Amino acid sequence: MTDSDYWARYYAVTVDRPPWDTVKLAIGLFAADNADHPRPRFAVDLGCGAGRDTRELLRAGWRVLAVDRERGAIETLEAATPPEMRAALETCVADLATVDVPACDLVNASLSLPFLAADQFWRTWNRVLAALQVDGRVAAMLFGDRDGSSTDPSMTCSPPQRVRASLSSFEIEHWIDREEDTQTALGEPHHFHMVELVARRVK
Repeated sequence: MTDSDYWARYYAVTVDRPPWDTVKLAIGLFAADNADHPRPRFAVDLGCGAGRDTRELLRAGWRVLAVDRERGAIETLEAATPPEMRAALETCVADLATVDVPACDLVNASLSLPFLAADQFWRTWNRVLAALQVDGRVAAMLFGDRDGSSTDPSMTCSPPQRVRASLSSFEIEHWIDREEDTQTALGEPHHFHMVELVARRVK
């Protein structure tokens, strides 16, 4: 099975799944900050996959730039997006390791950045944080260093304390560091070490 075949199966399985809690929390926090914000807020969804988080942002009235390295992901997202939401959606097929992250209100990255090797991961993570002005937020789901993929040199399973240290200019509003033995979306057994976070830039 090629890499593209694997991801095509993944998109088919996940396209109708609900958004992750991290993006829902971030949307709610922005709404609580200022329900009468004068313009649609702008989010960048890095590694959007089949678009479960992107479509939640669109439903909440956001403009979204959805980025994925796989054209199949973008095609799945576009096909699943209702016509009335498409004007607020911009898509981009690009490598997360090199894509420009424009200034935005929110960067969302759910289970995408760990698929970068360590040097690429930290450079990309720094670009993500730099794209956010004061009161901007990052919502992310990362793999911790005890994840079953931690021995894969093509991936990054970050020590939670290092991720936390990188957020010195942010208020951490949500943080979960958890482990469980379960299955991947495609039914493969896996030990997950997940770091889930939402953080707001304060300086």
